[in-house]
Amino acid sequence: MKKTLISLVLVAMLAGCATGSGIREKLTNNQFDEPIIENSKFLKKSENDIRPPQGGPIPVAVYSFQDKTGQRKYMPTVASFSTAVTQGSESYLIKALQDVGNGRWFIPLERVGLDNLIKERQMIRQMREAYQGRDAKPLPAMLFAGIMMEGGIIGYDSNTLTGGTGMRIFGIGANTQYQSDTVTVNLRTVSVSTGEVLTNVTVTKTVLSYMDKVTLLRFINAGTDSVEGEIGGSINESVNKAIDVAVQAAVVSTINEGARKGHWSFKEEPKRVELISQPAPVAPQVPATVRQEPTAEPKQEKAKEASAPTIITGTVFLKEDSYVYKATDEKSQRTWQLKKGTELTIVAQEGEWLFVKDDQNHSGWVVKKVVSETPLAIKGNEPKVKM
Repeated sequence: MKKTLISLVLVAMLAGCATGSGIREKLTNNQFDEPIIENSKFLKKSENDIRPPQGGPIPVAVYSFQDKTGQRKYMPTVASFSTAVTQGSESYLIKALQDVGNGRWFIPLERVGLDNLIKERQMIRQMREAYQGRDAKPLPAMLFAGIMMEGGIIGYDSNTLTGGTGMRIFGIGANTQYQSDTVTVNLRTVSVSTGEVLTNVTVTKTVLSYMDKVTLLRFINAGTDSVEGEIGGSINESVNKAIDVAVQAAVVSTINEGARKGHWSFKEEPKRVELISQPAPVAPQVPATVRQEPTAEPKQEKAKEASAPTIITGTVFLKEDSYVYKATDEKSQRTWQLKKGTELTIVAQEGEWLFVKDDQNHSGWVVKKVVSETPLAIKGNEPKVKM
C-alpha cells in the first residue's frame, strides 16, 4: 500500500510540473525572444553581422518613441496608475541605432533633449562673446539628419495565452500555471526633404510568465485535525527586455526593407585575389637537330598573369591630394578624397594602381604615382571628406 501511495504521489507531481518544465526550457533557451515581424521573415542572427551601407553612416534624428498603448499595469484587486510598459523607450531605439552593424549604419542625433542642447550652445556663445569679444571662436554647425525615425509601442495585450496543469492524490499534488502577454512596436523612417514614409515595420514580442506549486493537505486524528502546506515559485519575463529585443529586430528589419526598396544599399567588399606562388617550370631539353616553334598559348598565359592583381603589403603616404576610386580607372566612381600626407596600407597592386586602405578601413584604388614610401612633414592631416 505504501509503495502504491508513493508511486501515485510521484505521478501527480510529474504531471503537474510537465508543462512548467517545458516552458522553463523554452524561456531558458531564449526561444521566446524571437520577434514576429509583420509581412516579412525575420532571420535570427546577430545585427552586428550586417554589412555597412554604401556611402557611409546615415545621420538619423529620433525625437520620440512613445507609449501609444494607454495600458496600465495589471493588478487583480486594485486599480493601478502605473503603466504597463516603459515611458522611455526612445533610449532603446537610440542604443539599437548605435550598435547595429558595429555602429557603421546610423549616426543618431540628439533631438529628445533638443531644448537643453540649444540652451547650452547659446550659453557657450554668450560667454565667449563676453570674454573674447567679436573675435570669439564660433561653435561648429550642428549636424542635420536626412531621415527621421518615428513610431512607438502601439500594443500591449495581456492574457493572450493562459493555461496550466495539476493533479492531487491523497491530498498531495503539484500544479503549474502560465500566462503569455504580447508587446507590439512600430518603427518607420521618414524623409526630411520630402516627408515620404520610406519604410514601415511592425514587430511583436512575447512576454511569458509561469508559476509552479506543490501542495499538501492531510487530515489526522480521525479527520478532526488537518495539516496543510504549500510551496512554489514564479518567473515573469521582463517587459523592458521584450521591448529592447523588439526594437532591435525593428531596426534590423528597417535596414533590410530600405535596401529592398532601393532607398539605400549594402557596401560591396572588394574581392581579394590570392596568388599561389609556384616554381617556374623547367623547359624540356630538345635535341639540336629539332627546331621547336613557339606557340601562342604561353604568351596568352603570361599576359593573363601580368594583368592579375598581386597581393603585397607595405605603408605609403600621399604626395598630394587625391581621390580614391572604386576601380582601376580614373573614370570610375570616386569613393573618398584624401589629403596630402595621409598614411595608407597597401593590400594589392594591379599595374600602376594600388589597392589601399586607411586606419578606418576605408579602401579603394589610387594611382601609384601619387604615393611615396617616405612620410611627409605636414602639420595635422586634414580629415577625409566623403564624396
